Order: sequence, then structure tokens, then C-alpha cells
Amino acid sequence: MIYNSIIDTIGNTPLVRLNKLNKGIKGQILVKVEYFNPGNSMKDRMAIKMVEDAEKEGLLKPGGTIIEGTSGNTGMGLALAAIAKGYKCIFTMADKQSKEKIDILKAVGAEVIVCPTNVSPDDPRSYYSVAKKLNQDIPNSFYPNQYDNLSNTKAHYETTGPEIWNDTEGKITHYAAGVGTGGSMCGTAKYLKEKNPDVVTVGIDTYGSVFKKYKETGVFDENEVYPYLTEGIGEDILPKNVDFSVIDHFVKVTDKDAAVMTRRLSKEEGLFVGWSCGSAVHGALEWAKENLKEEDTMVIILPDHGTRYLGKIYNDDWMRNHGFLENKSFGTARDIIAARNGSYQLVVSQKTDKVKDAIALMNGKSVSQIPVMDNGHVIGSITDNKLLSKIIENPDLKDAAVTDVMEDSMKFVALDSTLDVLSSMVDKEKAVLVRDENHHIHIITKHDILEAITK
Repeated sequence: MIYNSIIDTIGNTPLVRLNKLNKGIKGQILVKVEYFNPGNSMKDRMAIKMVEDAEKEGLLKPGGTIIEGTSGNTGMGLALAAIAKGYKCIFTMADKQSKEKIDILKAVGAEVIVCPTNVSPDDPRSYYSVAKKLNQDIPNSFYPNQYDNLSNTKAHYETTGPEIWNDTEGKITHYAAGVGTGGSMCGTAKYLKEKNPDVVTVGIDTYGSVFKKYKETGVFDENEVYPYLTEGIGEDILPKNVDFSVIDHFVKVTDKDAAVMTRRLSKEEGLFVGWSCGSAVHGALEWAKENLKEEDTMVIILPDHGTRYLGKIYNDDWMRNHGFLENKSFGTARDIIAARNGSYQLVVSQKTDKVKDAIALMNGKSVSQIPVMDNGHVIGSITDNKLLSKIIENPDLKDAAVTDVMEDSMKFVALDSTLDVLSSMVDKEKAVLVRDENHHIHIITKHDILEAITK
């Protein structure tokens, strides 16, 4: 087949079955490999859509300049569209983005302005603000604003969603994707849910981003916002393209877990992909371990190609300097569990238990926190300090069901999570839970980690 220009090759990327990383997970795990797009990322889809919609609306005229804030991939898609259609490009980028992304954009004729990462979105130095100012100052320029331009969502509603539905013959039951601007997650999810309302959607977020807490509480918590390294996922703003109504669940993934999984995708599955791909797969698989059934099919979006990250996650020195290289001598959750020599039994409270019975159980077993279970599934947790404050405030609660006082469930972590990862998790959360290869659940506390470190 002969195409008129490179932008005509966008879309129809393949679905590939995971064969190794999904070990022990029920159901079928498929990944949609978006680096088969000409710009090596899924952002090509929405870039061409934003440009063509702007042309139709008269916002982008011949000889114009496209100005956008980008983490790199959207810029590449816009640059390809500009080359095909005769426009100029100026892109602003945060300084945490890889040098490869900057060099690639320059290679396709774009001007790149690098801006500081650790400033608020409304700071005049931020890459959002600089792009807006350039748009105001340069005549005949167009600022696509991928965050709030709904052509972003429409691109995936019109292409990515139908491709997944057709390629799975309508058998998809779960869809997972990283959430950044929100377009690929929400446009695809909207289409899939219209075809089958029972499709479950899982958004992957990162620590330092606001999405997960906002979805669960409706509160934009600025305390959730802090610097992180993973590129192309999470935000410190709420883009208009993020439609929380079509995202059923959120899972947060650490920078390290994402980086390690990205390298595993390359080595174990032959998928040489980018950093946020590791976030998506790690988060989706962690969720799938607890929720997928044999007959289910989950599709995970892999947004981009590994060439963008050669100087970072595919560089051993960079990984080592950031503490991301696995160090088996440092110990893992698996080692903590093995040291228990099979004598361990998880202390739990059942959904139907009374609060006073849970208190007696915790006192008798000398534990300060326990999971709450329902038919073998973890549905919540009880911690002594929170429970004490609630009962002091309302003594009658001791006769209530534990579901009336329980908190969110403890987080599940991977069996091979290293002690430094476990430590960071229990600092942010409570204890963490691990499911071993025999599907038994274990709890790991700060005490367990300290004991493992001092051995």
C-alpha cells in the first residue's frame, strides 16, 4: 500500500499477548503497542486530530506556527503533522524530560524551549505558562493545549477504542492505561463502555500526582503533589480531558516500580517501550492479580518507544544512581515471607465481626492493624490508633460491625518489591499486603522491614 504522507500511517497498532510477566494471573493480558505509530507513540493520534480540527475551525491557517507544552511525544506527533501540512513548531518542555526527546524534536525541525519542572502550573516559568505566552506574542500561531482540547479525547474515541473492540472481537472486559492528559484513557474508555457498560477501566497514576485521591474523594489535595521522575503520566492539574466518570479505579505506581517493569518488558517480552509503559503494566498487573477471572481479557496501552529513554531507564549508571537497579542482597518481600518458615498466619477480621471482637483479637495477637475480609477478599482495614479515636468519640461503636469503622484496605505490593520500595510504601500508607505464589496473603509492617534490614 502507498500512503500520501507519513501521517496517513497513524493508527491500527497491534495487540500483543503477554506471555511471561503475567505469570500467576488469571485471564488474558494483551498490550496495545503504540510505538508502531510513525512518531513512535500514541500521541500521534490526537496530534493529527487537534491539527485537523483546528484547520476546520479556522484556528490554524497556512504558514502558521504550532506552539505546545509537551513531555515529548505530543510534540513529535504535532511535528509530523506540521511537516506534512507546512507549519512551523515551537515546543516547551519540563527539564525532567529525557535528552532523547528534546533531540528528536529538534531533528524534525521543531524549536524546543526547556522550562523548570518544580514550579507551579501558573508560574510564568512553567512549560504551560511559557507556551501560552508564546501563543499570545506570535501572530498566526495555534496553541493546541492537549490538556483541555477535547479533540484529544475524540481521537481515541474514534480510533483507539474501535480498534481494541474490533481486535478483541468485543471480548475485552478490562482496559488499563496511564492517565496524563486523559485523552487516551478517557476517549477509549468512553467508547468501550458505550459498547459494553460492564467493561472495567483502570487508570494508572503516579505518586506525586493528584488523580487517584481526587477520583476517590473529590478533593484536589495539594499535599498529594510533589516532584516525581516518571514521564508522561500523572498531573498536578485537572485537565478537561480527564473524565473521571469513565475511570472505575486508579492504581498508583512508584517511579522505581515503573522503571524496573519497563526494563522487564524489554528483556522478557521483547517490547522495547517507554517509562510510562512500565507504569501501566505494573499497575494493571497488580490490580489484575486480585480481580481478574479466567474468562477475562484485559488490554493495557503501551504509549511509546524505548528510544526516548536510552539515557535514563535503559542506562545502568542512571538507574543505579537513582537506586532503581534491583539489589537482591538488599532483600525483598519474598525474603521476609521466606524467613517466617511457613509458621505465619495472617490475623484478619471478617466483615460480619463486631468492633469489640476485632479489638479483642488485636489485643490477643498483639497486633496494631489487621485487614478486613469478605469471602476471601480484602475490603478494608482496622488500625488501633484510628479505632481508638473513633470509640472515644462514640463508645457505642464497640457494638457496631467492623465495616462501620474500617479504613481503606492496605495496598498490595509485588512479591519481589525490595526493602527500600516497601519502606517508602509503609511510610505513605499503613502496612502493605503481599500475595505469595500459593495465593496466601501476608502483611508486612515497618517492624518486619527493620528486622530484615538488621539481619
